[in-house]
Amino acid sequence: MANLYRLTLQQRHRLPPVSTGVSSGYSTCLSCVSGVSKKSDCRRFKASRRLVVGLGAAFCSQFMTIAGTLGANSLIASARQRGAVEQVLKDVQWPEQFPFKEEDFQRFDESPDLLFYETPRFVTHIDDPAIAALTKYYSEVFPPSNTPGVSILDLCSSWVSHFPPGYKQDRIVGMGMNEEELKRNPVLTEYVVQDLNLNPKLPFEDNSFDVITNVVSVDYLTKPIEVFKEMCQVLKPGGLAIVSFSNRCFWTKAISIWTSTGDADHVMIVGAYFHYAGGYEPPQAVDISPNPGRSDPMYVVYSRKASTA
Repeated sequence: MANLYRLTLQQRHRLPPVSTGVSSGYSTCLSCVSGVSKKSDCRRFKASRRLVVGLGAAFCSQFMTIAGTLGANSLIASARQRGAVEQVLKDVQWPEQFPFKEEDFQRFDESPDLLFYETPRFVTHIDDPAIAALTKYYSEVFPPSNTPGVSILDLCSSWVSHFPPGYKQDRIVGMGMNEEELKRNPVLTEYVVQDLNLNPKLPFEDNSFDVITNVVSVDYLTKPIEVFKEMCQVLKPGGLAIVSFSNRCFWTKAISIWTSTGDADHVMIVGAYFHYAGGYEPPQAVDISPNPGRSDPMYVVYSRKASTA
């Protein structure tokens, strides 16, 4: 397994491709260092010293221990195979202590996030097939449109939420970093501008939401346990939290444990957030990648608020 892990790390240290194309898989990668808006493939960048050093020895050792209990030597190697990632969170024997260190949540660019997100980006950060797969997934798990009393919170929202076409509820709240983007989002009934890395406290009453979504943004949270605790607090008992992600990111703003690891690891990381935040049912993973190896992968880790929480 150690050799397998080294191999996956070596594969992640390549330079990202750069292109000005739109929504066409890997060819759409643009360098966020140069200030453009599309996200880079997190697996394909030249790792900086901080990103390599910040891998997190504690997490690696814990992950390999956990993976060993799952018979998961093949999981990392076959992370792109449909269904393989879904096994990562099956029957996990979680360590007693949270297996991450403070440096795991450091970023290459520690400048204020408000500056980074000050300029609106009216682009999509995953390709069209991945968007379609996420929208289809939402259509299968969301409450029916216009269900009385249903409230949804789209966390780390922007100008588009990828909800099913025409989807409506009396209350759909977006929380994000750029007001101009949030104003453009047609599905939202209200919005809040807030930097969760500065203030992870959610300004909502307890037991307010039936569903919370977070799309390709969990990798930017520097206080994820605090945020996931807050999510649990504002979810209704039995409420559903859906965290989706791909392998693209603004890598200068993503936490080091994310940029230094791969798809199967990311599933484990997000699963750990749910577990150690407390108050949730055991998290589960779904691979909704539409065209493995040919377009952006797409993964979902989800959980429900425990009815006794």
